[in-house]
Amino acid sequence: MKKNDTHTQPVIDIRDLSIGFGGNPVLRNLSLQLHKQENLVVLGKSGTGKSVLIKCIVRLLNPDSGNINVLGEDITSVGAKPLAEIRKKVGFLFQGAALYDSMTVRENLEFPLRRIRKDLKEEDIREKVEAALENVGLPDAIDKMPSELSGGQRKRIGLARTIIVEPEIMLYDEPTTGLDPITSDEISHLINDIQQKFKTSSIIITHDIECARTVANRFVMLKDGELYKDGSLDEFENDKDPFVSAFFNTNKTTP
Repeated sequence: MKKNDTHTQPVIDIRDLSIGFGGNPVLRNLSLQLHKQENLVVLGKSGTGKSVLIKCIVRLLNPDSGNINVLGEDITSVGAKPLAEIRKKVGFLFQGAALYDSMTVRENLEFPLRRIRKDLKEEDIREKVEAALENVGLPDAIDKMPSELSGGQRKRIGLARTIIVEPEIMLYDEPTTGLDPITSDEISHLINDIQQKFKTSSIIITHDIECARTVANRFVMLKDGELYKDGSLDEFENDKDPFVSAFFNTNKTTP
């Protein structure tokens, strides 16, 4: 695990976040921070609110109460226009990569550029698409359709489409789900490469402990919608708490 020695104003500062559905609480008075150029891994059992958390950060879901400050703006109270500006600075990699099936890889990568960077000329767009594919190691996939790609390749293209607009923050929702161990390891190292090359600050939701070990500067664990533990890999692995130790032992992958 890498160490992160950056001590600055958090790029994400969540205070007393609560949200529920149908009268059932999912997150309860949750507070946590993401620091600049930090990879923060969020652990917890299924249904504990991890994906709900990152959807609240970009206001795909509206919390019932609490504050979410992203890059100096409280996204729970801003209007549509400033919210759109904040979202331009936050990349979101969905579990299934969420590529447009009817578009080629090139068109998938051009799409966010044409929406967000309307100042770019066609030559600039072409160069950025090619550079993004180089960054994820798939330059030859540029004219393929998503249906022609493996699961790992789709994840890589999803990453390329996300980083092409150079976001300051990355949100990863189960980036290695459904992938074989070798491909999972490649995606984990790619997350580190993106952090180092683009100086991103990231929240990674994962059940994959090997991925977590590879990418995390810091861990937090959720339990019953609340922050249960915050610390380093060593602190988690040496914790005698049955909930923490059982989670790590159960999810440990044999190389």
